[in-house]
Amino acid sequence: MEYQNIIVESRGPVGIITLNRPRALNAVCEKMLQELSQQLELFCNDDVISAIVLKGSDKAFAAGIDIAELQNKVENFGIEALDKTYTYFKQIDNCPKPIIAAVAGYALGIGCELALSCDIVLVADNARFGQPEISLGVIPGFGSTQRLAKTIGKSKTMEMVLTGRALNAEEAVACGIASRIVALPDLFEEAIKTAMRISALPKNAVCLAKDAIKQAYNSNLEAGIAYENKNCKICLGSNGFKESLQSFMEKRKK
Repeated sequence: MEYQNIIVESRGPVGIITLNRPRALNAVCEKMLQELSQQLELFCNDDVISAIVLKGSDKAFAAGIDIAELQNKVENFGIEALDKTYTYFKQIDNCPKPIIAAVAGYALGIGCELALSCDIVLVADNARFGQPEISLGVIPGFGSTQRLAKTIGKSKTMEMVLTGRALNAEEAVACGIASRIVALPDLFEEAIKTAMRISALPKNAVCLAKDAIKQAYNSNLEAGIAYENKNCKICLGSNGFKESLQSFMEKRKK
């Protein structure tokens, strides 16, 4: 199957998905998420594939949402148009096979949320995790307020979301967002090695172990994300957000 925004390959029992919008620093558009969720479903139904690696480029895992597409959706289709994006994230969450994120460079906004949706996060020393949405008068809308609060605690989550401050690789590992730091040239191969190690273990036990861990982590998470999504839509429908978005786009065009 041919895709426009991702590259798909496999190495034995490991499925590999590379986010591929290099000119936009892998800014996440709806089509990218659609292709990602579609390929994850194919990998999940493939008996040969036991684990999945998700990566971006050396400069950016995913540096936020596609702002131009977001502006078009909000202005022409209303905030409910983002429900499809919410659905794609749920499909990613529901993948029963382990997903290892190899994060180098920027993982910002929806890119950070995408990394947080994975099961194991390995990072290069140039990785940066941030939620800068507040600068546009909106909040994260695809799970970060809930996942971060459960992972790094209230105070650090408040700092990330309310100030937009990004965490470097060392901070991300220290607070539990990432598992460990790997030298940038070795990051992808280390992610593959981790996926291979998982793939060598009994598949049923691996899937059940992932399910059990998610049960502990996700207790009431779905309700929390739905609440976050509601608050995000309130922001998206506000005049302040629309004015901030317009100002952002005008600065980009200059």
